[in-house]
Amino acid sequence: MSQLELNRSLEAILMVVDEPVTEVILAQITEVPTEEVVQALKALAAEYEEQGRGFQLREIAGGWRFYSHPDQAPMVEKFVLDGQQSRLTQAALETLAVIAYRQPVSRARVSAIRGVNVEAVMKTLLTRGLVEERGIEHETGAILYGTTSYFLEKIGIRGIEDLPALAPFLPGVDGLDEVLASLTE
Repeated sequence: MSQLELNRSLEAILMVVDEPVTEVILAQITEVPTEEVVQALKALAAEYEEQGRGFQLREIAGGWRFYSHPDQAPMVEKFVLDGQQSRLTQAALETLAVIAYRQPVSRARVSAIRGVNVEAVMKTLLTRGLVEERGIEHETGAILYGTTSYFLEKIGIRGIEDLPALAPFLPGVDGLDEVLASLTE
């Protein structure tokens, strides 16, 4: 096998792995001596680094694998987080709306307003950086939650006071604030 063929074979194999692969396994698959595989892997890693690629070939945990380049971490993080944000469930959107309009609010109050347990949805919203802890309710000791600046950025407003009024979206419901207040008391 030529050096070009070996390099292409190694690249193709390493492109599909989700765990580091040892030189021995790569040598068995390519039917090339282990020493040649090691040299080829080191040369490829150096070549990628010289070329300033957005990925690296690294030896980690006893094997080799492609990784995104550390200096590209902000871009990768943005890609991953933006992809997550676009897939909020209806339950998550409803819970987020309750928090946005009633903050600071406890999980128990959000559950009472929605009429369902919101534990899992709250974890999702916290993980995605859309809500955060805002203190403790003195009477019950419950954690209070509110939206984050990231939430404001994502929906394109400067502050919570810029949220649209709810009443126009709920025809036939006058005095919505009183209704919501009665549900959370």
